[in-house]
Amino acid sequence: MTDPLDHWARQAGSAVLLDGFHALKHALRFGAQVPVAVTTDRAATLALAGELAPDVQEALDALLTEVDAASYATLVPRPHPTGVAALAVRPSREANLNRLAYAPRTAPIVVLDEPRNLGNAGAVIRLAAGFGATGVITTGPLDPWHPTVVRGGAGLHFATAVERMAVAGLPDGPVYALDPEGEDIRGTKLPDDAVLAFGSERTGLSADLRARADHLLRLPMRPQVSSYNLATSVAMTLYHWSAF
Repeated sequence: MTDPLDHWARQAGSAVLLDGFHALKHALRFGAQVPVAVTTDRAATLALAGELAPDVQEALDALLTEVDAASYATLVPRPHPTGVAALAVRPSREANLNRLAYAPRTAPIVVLDEPRNLGNAGAVIRLAAGFGATGVITTGPLDPWHPTVVRGGAGLHFATAVERMAVAGLPDGPVYALDPEGEDIRGTKLPDDAVLAFGSERTGLSADLRARADHLLRLPMRPQVSSYNLATSVAMTLYHWSAF
């Protein structure tokens, strides 16, 4: 039997870290290839699966290897309360770009324009997966597959197409960008092929994205409130799309 720590070491350079039970659960549900998974308590993890995710319990039973807590701690940057970690094969860029470019789209694409906060990016990917968005694109230097983003997304990167690209390379479709100077979103019906763009948490839309936008929209907000959290803005916008 292959030593799981040796197997981990061979895969770690190119694989996606699934940090915690819920990240592994979601990755398995959405078809991720998971070559290695470890837990500090196999019986407890399988019991948790039986309670919360019986649909993946059999797959986990075949996959999980128990390791001691000290070994587990060397595999992750910050031990997860569930004591579970795994490595998954990242979807190919080509496959994701094909999904993003496919037409006609039946759900919007979310664009995060030069985001800065890894946790916010993860929360947005989790939201996008929940709403069935076609995908999430980031512009700028932030890696949307960074381990902290994957942790924030609870493994739901595998439920949608997640990629980084330049504004000039964005998929076709009408670009609706959120901006305080835009029209009230409540007066607009968002089409299924919309590209929904959200600016940086601190600086808003970049000049390139603003120039690419076909429509500027604003979210309702009472006077003297400065802004919403990025994930909240995405949630409000996706809900508006889904409700009309």
